[in-house]
Amino acid sequence: MKKEAICINQNYPEIPYLGFRTETTKIPITFPKQHQDVQPGMEYKIKPLPIFDNPNWTPSGKLKDKVVIISGGDSGIGRAISVLFAKEGANIVISYFNEHEDANETKKIVENLGRKCLLFSGDLRDPGLSKYIVDKTMNTFGKIDILINNCGVQFPQDSILDISNNQLKDTFETNIYTFFYLTKAVLPHLKENASIINTTSITAFEGKKDLIDYSATKGAITVFTKSLSLSLADKKIRVNAVAPRSNLDTSYSFFFLC
Repeated sequence: MKKEAICINQNYPEIPYLGFRTETTKIPITFPKQHQDVQPGMEYKIKPLPIFDNPNWTPSGKLKDKVVIISGGDSGIGRAISVLFAKEGANIVISYFNEHEDANETKKIVENLGRKCLLFSGDLRDPGLSKYIVDKTMNTFGKIDILINNCGVQFPQDSILDISNNQLKDTFETNIYTFFYLTKAVLPHLKENASIINTTSITAFEGKKDLIDYSATKGAITVFTKSLSLSLADKKIRVNAVAPRSNLDTSYSFFFLC
């Protein structure tokens, strides 16, 4: 490194620096901004890939040989559920929209864990798809132990005036109608100690100014959960909800129809 000097006066010799020190700056590496024009988004295109598994988890066979149906189980929260439940011994049935590469990757992970995995692609806004999934599940496994209503859609808008009638219809039909359809199809096959788990959101309690229609559906899911729980208590079928909070734009931000 070239040494610099301080010039006091041209009549005096240059006085060198006393020495040099090295300074380093720690700069955080943030997630790169990403956008996908296609809806629903594809998890395999996200960089870095979302974390969906805890490698330090020690399974204890809590769900050994249980049969679980998960809507939107191909990616995001759904994939994390699929993998964890498979680790605990469950066989997995996944309903998804059209994210075929994501779904097949999740199926591969589940099967590598020694469990079975069925995939069903289609739009759950069609009530007939729920019946088809349930019929195929019963034909394959002979029972259903757990239903997880997880699929969802969100289209952020700056104002309620920007929410079109079509968007409002799509959001409610995907986020809450599908929960009714799948629950009604599954319920006749659920026995005592079966479980229904619904994915709601922190927005059901806090709201979000750019997700007005989405937040409204999550509020509906929360009350749906409470009411259904009361309705099925005598049958000893548990009904619960989970309300995730997200501080990052993750793969879920791209899941519009699961």
